[in-house]
Amino acid sequence: MTLIKKVAVIGAGQMGAGIAQVAAATGYNTLLLDNNEDALKRGLAGIDKQLSRAVEKEKITEEDKKKTLANITTTVQVSDCTDCDLIVEAIIENVEIKADLFAKLDVLTPPETILASNTSSISITKIASACSNPNRVIGMHFMNPVPVMKLVEIIRGLQTDDATYEKIKAISEEMGKTTVLAIDSPGFIVNRVLCPMINEAIFLLQQGVAPEDIDTGMKLGTNQPMGPLELADFVGLDTLLYILQLFHRELGEDKYRPCPLLIKYVEAGWYGRKTGKGFYTYE
Repeated sequence: MTLIKKVAVIGAGQMGAGIAQVAAATGYNTLLLDNNEDALKRGLAGIDKQLSRAVEKEKITEEDKKKTLANITTTVQVSDCTDCDLIVEAIIENVEIKADLFAKLDVLTPPETILASNTSSISITKIASACSNPNRVIGMHFMNPVPVMKLVEIIRGLQTDDATYEKIKAISEEMGKTTVLAIDSPGFIVNRVLCPMINEAIFLLQQGVAPEDIDTGMKLGTNQPMGPLELADFVGLDTLLYILQLFHRELGEDKYRPCPLLIKYVEAGWYGRKTGKGFYTYE
């Protein structure tokens, strides 16, 4: 085990709750933080549901579930993170909001605390520039759903030192994850390849190909567990649009231009599973 004993996860949404679950299951004392009490309740309920499902499938025992839940505490106060060895941010994909949070954490925590971002697309170098100790800032991008997916993309900012990278690699492996080292460029590895593929599927849909045919074709033709439109609904069409817009703006290439149909769906509030409607309809 590394010397990491206490982990804080900021943001109790789907990603944050998943990261907290994995950290707690690894044996770390885990603090789940959100400025919204209802979000914390939903996050804990989601963790309990995931663990109960794992017990039913005999992947873990009831005792494992109890230990994991016992390792999790919640708070709405950022100041409660001061004694944590690692803080993982999993809040909204907005560079200004993230930078503001990291600037606060930089003041509140000792210099040996590692500050990691779960961002899927934003520059770690830019986030780190908000800190007086940018060498301890790093990207730790988990895949969704976190308890199931085995990959963590590690992203070093220009300022990230070797010690921070080695610790995060070791921590990820303790959590049962495989790591890849990505460059600090929009989308890193996975989303840089994945989002344009999904966008192209939406262009096909716009041109009249049935969503079921697109997804079936990709699942059976390329052995993907989910079709691109199913995956888009799972990720959230609003999130997908934000990432593509960022790619288009930062990389300046038309191949990242969001499909007009995607923009219309987001304007309509059809974000996918979380709103009950996207490219498919959900109960």
